[in-house]
Amino acid sequence: MTKIGGVAPCSLAEGRQPLWRKVPIASSLINPYRIVIIMRLVILVFFFHLRITTPVHDALALWIISVVCEIWLALSWIVDQLPKWFPITRETYLERLSIRFEREGEPNLLAPVDIFVTTADPLKEPPIVTANTVLSVLSVDYPVEKVSCYVSDDSASMLLFDTLSETAEFARIWVPFCNKYNIEPRAPEFYFSEKLDYLKDKVHPTFVKDRRAMKREYEEFKVKINVLVAKAQKKPEEGWVMQDGNPWPGNNIDDHPGMIQVCLGSAGALDKEGKALPRLVYISREKRPGYQHHRKAGAMNALVRVSAVLSNAPFALNLDCDQYINNSKVLREAMCFLMDPQLGKKFCYVQFPRRFDGIDCNDRYANHNTVFFDINMKCLDGIQGPMYVGTGCVFNRQALYGYEPPSEKRPKMKKELSFMSLKNLEKRFGQSPVFIDSALMEDGGLPKGTNTRLLIKEAVHVISCDYEEKTEWGKEIGWLYGSVTEDILTGFNMHCKGWKSVYCMPKKAAFKGSAPINLSDRLHQVLKWASGSTQIFFSGYCPLWYGYSGKLKCLQRLAYTNSIVYPFTSIPLLVYCTVPAVCLLTGKFIIPTLSNLASIWLMALFISIILTCVLELRWSGVSIQDWWRNEQFWVIGGVSAHLFAVFQGLLKVAGVDTNFTVRAKSANDTSFGQLYLFKWTTLFIPPTSLVILNMVGIVAGISDAINNGYDSWGPFFGKLFFSLWVIVHLYPFLKGLMGRQNRTPTIVVLWSILTAIIFSMIWVRLDIFLPKERGPVLKQCGIKC
Repeated sequence: MTKIGGVAPCSLAEGRQPLWRKVPIASSLINPYRIVIIMRLVILVFFFHLRITTPVHDALALWIISVVCEIWLALSWIVDQLPKWFPITRETYLERLSIRFEREGEPNLLAPVDIFVTTADPLKEPPIVTANTVLSVLSVDYPVEKVSCYVSDDSASMLLFDTLSETAEFARIWVPFCNKYNIEPRAPEFYFSEKLDYLKDKVHPTFVKDRRAMKREYEEFKVKINVLVAKAQKKPEEGWVMQDGNPWPGNNIDDHPGMIQVCLGSAGALDKEGKALPRLVYISREKRPGYQHHRKAGAMNALVRVSAVLSNAPFALNLDCDQYINNSKVLREAMCFLMDPQLGKKFCYVQFPRRFDGIDCNDRYANHNTVFFDINMKCLDGIQGPMYVGTGCVFNRQALYGYEPPSEKRPKMKKELSFMSLKNLEKRFGQSPVFIDSALMEDGGLPKGTNTRLLIKEAVHVISCDYEEKTEWGKEIGWLYGSVTEDILTGFNMHCKGWKSVYCMPKKAAFKGSAPINLSDRLHQVLKWASGSTQIFFSGYCPLWYGYSGKLKCLQRLAYTNSIVYPFTSIPLLVYCTVPAVCLLTGKFIIPTLSNLASIWLMALFISIILTCVLELRWSGVSIQDWWRNEQFWVIGGVSAHLFAVFQGLLKVAGVDTNFTVRAKSANDTSFGQLYLFKWTTLFIPPTSLVILNMVGIVAGISDAINNGYDSWGPFFGKLFFSLWVIVHLYPFLKGLMGRQNRTPTIVVLWSILTAIIFSMIWVRLDIFLPKERGPVLKQCGIKC
């Protein structure tokens, strides 16, 4: 076969094919789902008409409260449900990407990518976890010269600096090992801990020997990191001192200069086989008293500027320090979309789902968030694209600079900027000519004639504490400020400008990370997310009133609205979970005696709820266990973390600041020891009160039913079902209170007491040792009786 430029004609034809395709959900799966949603909406209308027109006169207050709560919860369901109308999936073709951009004998045309890794506290985020993330980045399956890894250290820790130095040395032997044997995943901690057949598909005769040697090298590497961690536990009174004898510049975490160190990427940065390694750069931005640093959002913006000065790749991947690359081809997956010749320029980012290691098989606290990642995000992908979730996302740098996507009406970005004066450019981007020049490079890369010796000095300048003053950073450019959940805010602003995003779900999970194992940490994580949503609600970026330029689709706006108003649903949810106990304690009920028609509508509502769930699970592939865990934790989080978030949001509006601390992350994610760790927090008070209240209500209800005879058992069972519904949803919370496995579970103690009280009441009621008929009274019959 004749070759053209070293490529077979069939390959050229294949290379001209689309790099990805949209795969809609089969009509046989999605159409019944849509029909049931419509039916459920109709049933809700008739149900609420019935509820409003048939009040319960002997419990009017309870009836009004319950109806208000039901309407609120129904509206919440509608806002959540409507954006689920157009779910899709996508397929990528990595072979076509290689044929088109990596032709043999020609320069590699794949786009460069800058990778951002953020850390906040190496004592809570173990250095060995960060090291594994960095190693997975350095060994990614992508051209070495096109990968740059930037690690942001917001704690200015000498521990992390030394850890990266050791990691760079270990990468010299780890990267060639990964490339030679094509191993997965490329984070050594997780590769060596996998309980799989590591010999599968490995035919190289030296693999076993090399693997054994590499494992020994990694164990020695871990020992070195652990020595550094142990040393960091005791800070000297005079502060840390570097190897050259100079004081460590970051001894004062809140008052230190900006620091940049190129660990890999300079001359001589080769692996043991003499091949080049990706660039690795340590960054700690300047912090001074009196200057806002804006937490993670500020760190991300500093990374954007430094990377623009040093490498200026057109695309950027951001990762949390505990989120390692599990699929080494992940950058190629993203490039299938971002380098698409037709639509690539209109995509602001490619978001990958979050997957986790070290979660118990039952996923007691819904850490996997499967319903959100496998249902909600797929549905948003069919509208304007998924939300940005804070990590595992590849960005188009032009979208980060606050520009609108290219269109026929909008001129090229470079032409648009060329008409701006230098003063306006400085007002927008800050006073850095080097950075401004790099921002003018639409396809990335450094301007011609750049003096590489001066780049580090300029990079230090763009991370100074006052660089962002009187600029648009955090307002229109980069990660936006104003919320602890800067991810939602940033993605929302991009969608408002008309950008589209993409949800990519490769068969092999792109990234994996750690998740909070015990109940306390999980609730505090949910509290942070919910508080961020309430902050956005009370800000100028609220989807209810921001971005009405006609570029944000209605259903996309509805989805963003749902993402910021959901904490407020905690109010009716808490009240509605209290109502069953009140009904049992007072003997009242929120529903009147049902007529035949009312019974039909109530039954129809229950059936529609069940059918909606079944059909949703059918088209999404989510398991019933994942769905049920999500439902349970929706109640648990709703009556605890979401409720506190609402009050914190109100306090924020009142001028009272609330701070969040970094969650301690386990260096060994495969251990479930923390699952049974009980750490008391005020977040436990509302759900604990609900459990006790409903249990007391059940006892009182049983007692009342026994005393009032068999006629009262019918209404009692309705109330009992209602109360048990609350307790069943709070069951994982109860298990979280039980502590270690070798202790008697709290729920067993509670139910034992409950059972004892019930049987005591039944025993007293039966009076089996007393005569059934009363004898004559002594006063009436006298002595002869």
